[in-house]
Amino acid sequence: MVWLRRSAVVAAAGGGLAAGYLGLVTGALPVDLGVGRRTRPLGPRSVDIAASREVVFDVVARPYLGRTPRAMREKVNVLERGSDLVLAEHYTPVAGGRLTAVTVETVRFTRPERVDFRLVRGPVPQVTESFVLSEHEAGTRLLYEGQMGTDLWRLGQWWGAAVATRWEDTVAASLASVKAEAERRAAGSSR
Repeated sequence: MVWLRRSAVVAAAGGGLAAGYLGLVTGALPVDLGVGRRTRPLGPRSVDIAASREVVFDVVARPYLGRTPRAMREKVNVLERGSDLVLAEHYTPVAGGRLTAVTVETVRFTRPERVDFRLVRGPVPQVTESFVLSEHEAGTRLLYEGQMGTDLWRLGQWWGAAVATRWEDTVAASLASVKAEAERRAAGSSR
């Protein structure tokens, strides 16, 4: 009988660890201890876009400040909308699409040169990011950079490295999407 009780304790602890891990990965269990905080850069990454800065800004801002297009509703849900600041949920498939990470971020708009993101809730306690739009000979250069902070010294540093890889991959896909849509709009308006 002792082995049965020990097995039950081990199973409960393992289940608790698994639930904690799932909560952390999906952002449902945010952990912000403020102990052993380490930061790491995100980016920088830039993309040149053959469209005006205003067009690029509008492409980035539209899902937040305007009506969220149907195709974006699986990725973004605006919880609160102001004239230059929104609170939005972002949905990112993880674990091969079996899970969805949900982050909540503020998004601030400074037309036409800047969009700033600040994490409110997610798999790490701190993220700040920016899209800076500058005029470039071929149109617009969009520069992405940010910073991610994690707690618990080396353990948090390891977790941050794992999260940052997926985070930056998601940003790269967003930048490619912004480029394609802005260039499509610019080509359509020049006809």
